[in-house]
Amino acid sequence: MTASKGFIAVVAAAALGTFAGTLVAQNPGFSRAIVQRGDVSFPGYEAVVARLEVGPGVTGEWHTHPGDEIAYVLEGQAELLVAGQPPRKVSAGEAIVIPRGTVHSARNSGATPARALSIYVVDKSQPLATPAPAPAQ
Repeated sequence: MTASKGFIAVVAAAALGTFAGTLVAQNPGFSRAIVQRGDVSFPGYEAVVARLEVGPGVTGEWHTHPGDEIAYVLEGQAELLVAGQPPRKVSAGEAIVIPRGTVHSARNSGATPARALSIYVVDKSQPLATPAPAPAQ
């Protein structure tokens, strides 16, 4: 194997590992699968398009993003949980906007999965999501 083929193999393996990691939920019943990533018009930022799913009876982990999240609910319903705010029910056909650094989560108390398409415009030098402590109630 030549050095360039070895390098390509290592890069491909790393990319596959990163992609697979996005499919494995830290919380069973919650998944975020990245569909596409690409640079945006301002330096240091990228757009990330992802499919989200929250299973019945599941509450996602509290977290933040290094940029804005814009989501459209495709199926089902869930509650958007934002630190310091009352839960907000969202259903298929509705959209949400979550500003950079906002501590949030989602809960599905229904009987069917809730699915959404999320677009993040984020600082590409940071992880897409960072765990945050659950807010005091």
